Amino acid sequence: MGDIRPATREDARAAAPHGRRAVVAALMLSMALAALDSTVVSTAVPQIVGDLGGFSVFSWLFSGYLLAVTVTLPVYGKLSDTFGRKPVLVAGAALFLLGSLLCALAWNMGALIAFRVVQGLGGGALQGTVQTLAADLYPLKERPKIQSKLSTVWAVSAVAGPSLGGILAAYADWRWIFLVNLPIGAVALWLIVRHLHEPRRGPAPAAGSAPARARVDWAGALAVFACGGVLLIALVQGGVAWPWLSWPSLALFGTGLALSGLVVAVERRAAAPIIPGWVWRRRTIAAVNLALGALGLLMVAPTVFLPTYAQSVLGLEPVTAGFVLSVWTLSWPLSAALSQHVYRRIGFRDTALLGIGAATLILFAFPFLPYPGAAWQPALLMLLLGAALGLFQLPLLVGVQSTVGWSERGTTTASVLFCRQTGQTIGASVFGAVANGVLAARLGGAGDLDSVTRALDAGTAPDATRHAIASAVHAVYLGAAGAAALAFLVLLCVAPRRFPVLTE
Repeated sequence: MGDIRPATREDARAAAPHGRRAVVAALMLSMALAALDSTVVSTAVPQIVGDLGGFSVFSWLFSGYLLAVTVTLPVYGKLSDTFGRKPVLVAGAALFLLGSLLCALAWNMGALIAFRVVQGLGGGALQGTVQTLAADLYPLKERPKIQSKLSTVWAVSAVAGPSLGGILAAYADWRWIFLVNLPIGAVALWLIVRHLHEPRRGPAPAAGSAPARARVDWAGALAVFACGGVLLIALVQGGVAWPWLSWPSLALFGTGLALSGLVVAVERRAAAPIIPGWVWRRRTIAAVNLALGALGLLMVAPTVFLPTYAQSVLGLEPVTAGFVLSVWTLSWPLSAALSQHVYRRIGFRDTALLGIGAATLILFAFPFLPYPGAAWQPALLMLLLGAALGLFQLPLLVGVQSTVGWSERGTTTASVLFCRQTGQTIGASVFGAVANGVLAARLGGAGDLDSVTRALDAGTAPDATRHAIASAVHAVYLGAAGAAALAFLVLLCVAPRRFPVLTE
């Protein structure tokens, strides 16, 4: 399966703690909380705006949370390698629950957005540390089982989030969207504190000497946070709050580039950098980072644009349109669980190539669906796409985690998740611009995707508008196919054919 190299004593895998099943339950609950809070607010926006006001800035309920999650991933990854997974996960869960409580108590939209950022600061610890602990707790042969469970939790939670938010807002109160996190998170936190026992890491101090103090690159952490925040704000708001070539957009990108240089300078001088250079110097990790960044990019097409296509072009109700998207939550975890039988025969890289190659063809086939078509046609493509991406993502995640020891696994996992999150942010901006550009060309330069779909819902748009929306979504899927092809080329040209897996 790979070139096996011996592990040092500090690289040895953590012994499974007492009550491992309880810890796994806590990890699954934590993953569900992080996944739900990315989507659960979406259908409750009318009730929230009606209560608090602030319609012009409500999009920051999503953007603020996702920005905080993304920019903190590298920081939490390094901290978990320095201090251990347990303190980082406990602190992150506590911060997430504090943010949830504050969101439920918010008195206006500005306060709610600020508290969503607090939630995101905790959510970054949940996402990265959960994935790292899953690799710590299980040997290589058993990791596909736990990773497929986490994939199932993530997929189901992400799809169920909008429905749950709508139900709570309609039959209770929108504040319960955040209050329900408290008992679930409290159970997860108690299980972690009670059952997760990490072995001592590193050499013992000499007799009569004080233990070595862990060094944290706080300057690098602040620089990474500032740089990531500025660049992601530029990507999220560009083309939405202001034109791409306007002075706010150019100022943000210029500031982001300057901060990028500052990050490089600070990290080169740091004794224990937040983003160490080896993350990009090792071919395996660099290739997986780039490939999963492309995965985040291509996932925008189905998750953001397929529901619009299903409702506006196929004429489906929102619930049925959601089903068209949700079918990939059936095939993705199943394919991921079965991928171990493939990569044990042909290796991690070749299994991922097989998956992303199939995904490229499936995405490329979407624009050739008949107009208007039937709901089973995109649903079938989504079922196949989920199976292909299950073969692609999980072997890369398991493979890259298996090439590093305990002291580097948190940083490696966080870098992979950071690249995937960044890819999604870039994809939302780029594909949104593509869709609006096609609509403008088809409709004589008037309107964007949001305004056009609202006109369709009101019954004031002609059938030609549906054709324009179909063309816009087809263009997005072609772009997603290009991102998948890029991931294929990266793995083929950059990744080693056999991952240098550590013995355990």
